[in-house]
Amino acid sequence: MTGAARAIPRSILYTPALSLERVVKAWSYDADVHLVDLEDSVPPADKPAARAVCRAALEKSARPANVAVRVNELGSLAAVHDVLMLTDSPVRPGIVVMTMVTSAAEVDLLRRMLASADAHPEIYVTVETVEAVTGIDAIARAADGLVLGSADLAATIGVEITWEAMLAARQAMAMACARHGTACVDTANFRLAEPAALAEETTRVRALGFHGKATVHPAELDVINRTLRPRPDELARARRVAEAVTAADGGIAVLDGNMVGPPFARLARTTAARGEAWTDRFGGDGGTA
Repeated sequence: MTGAARAIPRSILYTPALSLERVVKAWSYDADVHLVDLEDSVPPADKPAARAVCRAALEKSARPANVAVRVNELGSLAAVHDVLMLTDSPVRPGIVVMTMVTSAAEVDLLRRMLASADAHPEIYVTVETVEAVTGIDAIARAADGLVLGSADLAATIGVEITWEAMLAARQAMAMACARHGTACVDTANFRLAEPAALAEETTRVRALGFHGKATVHPAELDVINRTLRPRPDELARARRVAEAVTAADGGIAVLDGNMVGPPFARLARTTAARGEAWTDRFGGDGGTA
């Protein structure tokens, strides 16, 4: 990863574009990014009305840069209408989330389409096809963020949504995102009646190298935020590690009884930089979009 640290959302709350009141109400919840969904949560007959809701919501947003819109599959007529709505809107979202992507060429195409209307949002890709997993490196390079789409991926390969079944896809995402400095966001939790399952899964994806997690339920935000948002003690520790290695002229140092060296310092600097970038973009606004 090179260049300035990217501000990566740690929590993304999905809300279907079925009611303007419902979308606007969702902004009162403490999510880094509020996503307005035009895809799976909207029945085909309701998609034209959903686009009107989405446009009206964008116009009401105090911070559209932290609003995302999930559009329909790029090869569909619905996606054409989605893109036309977004480019015609006087207020544009900071993130556009793609669905059912099979290649990096689709990401490049959407980026060019939006740029032709002078729209330059971050583009996140929902990883939910076998092709996306097998071509993950190129897609991670082309996109600004990846979001695991466990439901469609599990259905395609004919398995249940379990940790074991999704582990290979998660590991592939984490590696590709690390290589290209891309945001890495985990799937929504579908076991809503099991809070312990959410906490365990969020902790485990953090250990894999994921930065954020999606959710469809505001009640899950507290667990996700507590687990994934930058913590003051974590950032303080990172700065101490970097300082200890610097004081050792870039060599090996001992800090609190633990050996630290250049790789530890590199991780520490990345952690601190990402924490500062997150604070600059998402911190202190109470989740208001």
